[in-house]
Amino acid sequence: MDTALFDSHLHIIDPGFPLVENNGYLPPTFTVGDYGTRVAGLNVLGGAVVSGSFQAFDQSYLRDALRRLGPRFVGVTQIPATTSDERILELHAMGVRAVRVNLARGGSAEAGDLDRLARRVHEVAGWHTELYVTELAPVAEVVRGLPAVSIDHLGMRSENLPVLLDLVDEGVMVKATGFGRVDLDPVAAMRAIVGVNPGALMVGTDLPSTRARRPFADADLELAAEAVGAENLEAVFHGNAEALYLGGHNT
Repeated sequence: MDTALFDSHLHIIDPGFPLVENNGYLPPTFTVGDYGTRVAGLNVLGGAVVSGSFQAFDQSYLRDALRRLGPRFVGVTQIPATTSDERILELHAMGVRAVRVNLARGGSAEAGDLDRLARRVHEVAGWHTELYVTELAPVAEVVRGLPAVSIDHLGMRSENLPVLLDLVDEGVMVKATGFGRVDLDPVAAMRAIVGVNPGALMVGTDLPSTRARRPFADADLELAAEAVGAENLEAVFHGNAEALYLGGHNT
């Protein structure tokens, strides 16, 4: 499609860097070159490289990926709660712009560290926090109080949607990603989210769609475009994510 895309959620899996088996799973290779080949023709103008559970706290793959992808790509990393302020600033200089807390699969900081870590990275480096969560209600009050948050994969489950919409109304961002892994109607969810706040939704590919029932398909972008409407297309496909990840510096 013609609309430019800031890919708000992608993974790079390079076997030249450490991988950690997660629940018996190691992902297939998906290098920077593989990503470029897969999205050729999708008018991708930047994106967010997200650390997966199988990468734990390794930063070497992310440093290499961001160097290869270029300045319009940023990192979403996983760090232990004990990470020093100096290290956070080093990662920021490398191109990291958010911390991920994976409450579904682990490999990241623990749920009990969420509040403290999210506040600290925001204070030190202006980062937001990204959550991969399958049960949203138990953490909703904590999330509600955090300075800047986004939720992965439309909140994953239909039962999370009412809580998700409440959080969107209070400024939480949501990634329209992983349609092949969610247990909800993505079209209905996207329409509901933009109905509350069109500035909250960000489209991404979730490539290479590790462990999803089906991988990302180009048609998912058409589905998203239809769901959000022409009036919200540019914001949802790139503007909202650019503002969050690049701070408005989109050149």
